[in-house]
Amino acid sequence: MNAFFSAVGDGPGDRASARERLDAERRDTEARIAALHSDFDAIVEANALVAVDDEHDPEGSSTAFERAHTASLLARARDHLAEVDRALERLERGDYGRCERCGEPIPPGRLEVRPAATTCVRCAAGAGR
Repeated sequence: MNAFFSAVGDGPGDRASARERLDAERRDTEARIAALHSDFDAIVEANALVAVDDEHDPEGSSTAFERAHTASLLARARDHLAEVDRALERLERGDYGRCERCGEPIPPGRLEVRPAATTCVRCAAGAGR
């Protein structure tokens, strides 16, 4: 029996609830990626309209920082989307909700807060996450 379903019940509603949370997380993440991509494009476009001399342009360094920061947020959002997709795959395989390190069930509360979680609280704390 699946650890997630043995921890919170094995009815179809439990699986549907997990799917709903993961689908909502996926939609939110896709929207964040679209917004960040738009922000990044706007930064690049605005930068193309002005001098590109970051060293001598007083706003050049802040523009470079803003571009790098937005690119970093975009990369993190894309990584999170991949985590959500892997969680959906685990749900389909039937092993969603089991800690990948110790094999114990991930508490339902943790899965509600972090639907794509792959570790229980104890293992996550041990990994310094």
